[in-house]
Amino acid sequence: MRTIAEYNPFAVTVYFLAVAGTTMFSMNPVILVLSLAGALSYFFVRNGFREMKSHLAFFLMFLFMALLNPLISHNGVTVLFVMNNNPVTLEALVYGIAAAAMILAVLYWFRSYSQIMTSDKLLYVFGVLSPRLALILSMAIRYVPLFGSQVKKVNQAQKALGLYKEDNLVDSFRGGVRVFSVMVTWALENGIITADSMTARGYGSGKRSHYSTFCFRRGDWILMGISCVLLIVTWIGLGDFTFNYYPALKVSALQKTGLIGCISYGLLAFLPVIIEEKETLKWNCLQSKI
Repeated sequence: MRTIAEYNPFAVTVYFLAVAGTTMFSMNPVILVLSLAGALSYFFVRNGFREMKSHLAFFLMFLFMALLNPLISHNGVTVLFVMNNNPVTLEALVYGIAAAAMILAVLYWFRSYSQIMTSDKLLYVFGVLSPRLALILSMAIRYVPLFGSQVKKVNQAQKALGLYKEDNLVDSFRGGVRVFSVMVTWALENGIITADSMTARGYGSGKRSHYSTFCFRRGDWILMGISCVLLIVTWIGLGDFTFNYYPALKVSALQKTGLIGCISYGLLAFLPVIIEEKETLKWNCLQSKI
């Protein structure tokens, strides 16, 4: 089976930029609902119903952002009620829900993207644009887990030496400051060692060679083509289907082009799920023939 994670990283990046970019630059509620539904569907298809605490945190963040906008923005003509002499309007509430849905959808899209794109894939994608940027990015990604594991080691060493106790707030703060000081020294020293090692191996002294285990296949070109076509059709269709939040909620009549644009983005948002399910059905069919 070839899932979307096994496609060429550049083709996968083009797809995620198309689907998430449309979400970021559109406040059309139909697009936002389709984007959020597609992002959640693909995330659950890929990961199942694990990490429910993180989903609860995202849901609480959605409620907070949705309710915050009508409390700080009082634009709109439909007043629901008055709080502290400030009107809470329906338009501000709907806009807050739409903005929260947009942010939540983008977060879930990039959460799935971060699971798919490993450091070598990111190095491949950014290496096409800027080899130096790709190197810096891959090194930064590598140092994030190293930094976290080193913090745990230093913290455990501090506790083993009896320098502070967990139940004492002052000692915990002092221990945290010591750990931070140690980690700053460790990061600077490790950076110097890495730079000296690269210099000793001749980095930057000659013509840069390039090696990659990724190649373009027909499916990768098809994925990029479908993503670009659906993106163009979506933006053309959205031009005839507008939604205004202020001063009053107003939606334009849904014309044929607008309907085609919504259907196009729906296909774009659910494309990873379609690919995953197609491959699953294909695999089950092949197993049944054995």
